[in-house]
Amino acid sequence: MSLDADTLEPEDFPVFLDKAQALVDYLKSLSFEDLKALLSCNENIARLNYGRYQSINLKENTNPALVTFEGIQYKYMAPRVFTYDYFDYAREHLRILSGLYGILKPFDGIVPYRLEMQAKLKTAFCKNLYDYWGSSIYENLAGESPAPPIILNLASEEYAKAVRKHLKPGDTFITCVFAEQTEGALKEKGVYVKMARGEMVRFMAEHNITRPEDVQAFTGLGYRFSEGDSSPCRYVFKR
Repeated sequence: MSLDADTLEPEDFPVFLDKAQALVDYLKSLSFEDLKALLSCNENIARLNYGRYQSINLKENTNPALVTFEGIQYKYMAPRVFTYDYFDYAREHLRILSGLYGILKPFDGIVPYRLEMQAKLKTAFCKNLYDYWGSSIYENLAGESPAPPIILNLASEEYAKAVRKHLKPGDTFITCVFAEQTEGALKEKGVYVKMARGEMVRFMAEHNITRPEDVQAFTGLGYRFSEGDSSPCRYVFKR
């Protein structure tokens, strides 16, 4: 995660800031070894994040979420070189799922942290993060959409299931799959999937896409929509 957002300023606090603070208070109480085990990371990353949690203030020195995350998806989305129109599109249509914050708008102010949704966080107030967030992520996401909501899923399964398990009859939830035909089977290769997810967001912003079926025109990284492998709730792109 980046501390440098250039000249972009956050526009709001995350909607579930109080719930994020409760998690921070718990994480701050952990010993270094317990936090390292929870985060499932190496010594250097654990020490970095132990220090962060000891001094973290969720309301100070925040940067917009869209330019704070620096994973592969975001590198290929390239939000730092978005046009103003692309930023407007992201404000309206893009939401980011987070283990710590629950759900984020692109310009919500956040601080660097590490907490994956699948972390084995068992406390007096929750048995894991899926339990902690419950239906609140889905309800916030659905509440911002026309009824019934139309959700195009570009998240990994780790995050998607925080929404999928709460879907209601009539909701549209379409998962994009980026795969390769290998020995007669469709296989996803992690790095390329992440790259494609980022490029898909950029493609949607570039073309101001508001109907899910229009993403079928995506051809980034050599992927092409495969109608024969797809279904109404699963769009498969092959290369």
